[in-house]
Amino acid sequence: MLEQYLPILIFLGLGLFIGVAALNAGRLIGPSRPDPAKNSPYECGFEAFEDARMKFDVRYYLVAILFIIFDLEIAFLFPWAVVLDEIGLFGLISMAVFLGILIIGFIYEWRKGALEWE
Repeated sequence: MLEQYLPILIFLGLGLFIGVAALNAGRLIGPSRPDPAKNSPYECGFEAFEDARMKFDVRYYLVAILFIIFDLEIAFLFPWAVVLDEIGLFGLISMAVFLGILIIGFIYEWRKGALEWE
């Protein structure tokens, strides 16, 4: 029974070896010419002008969470569309309820102004 896992073990070992070899090849072959300008922190090509630990606006996180929610909605739609013929009317109604709840949430967020960026 263990001989069935031998190809998987060989594949994992070979993948690990190639990954480690690629990481070390860059260090060994690549030139190392440190320079104060290269080692300095920068922000979009400019010198950093604020602390890196500054606070972000809460709306940034709200928009990020809304993106994740609606991105997951699309992730659920693809497998549902593939098996729609097999699951029939029950699958159609359950997905309609799911989309209805998400649309109600989207309308609520829209009315509250959470999608407005000032």
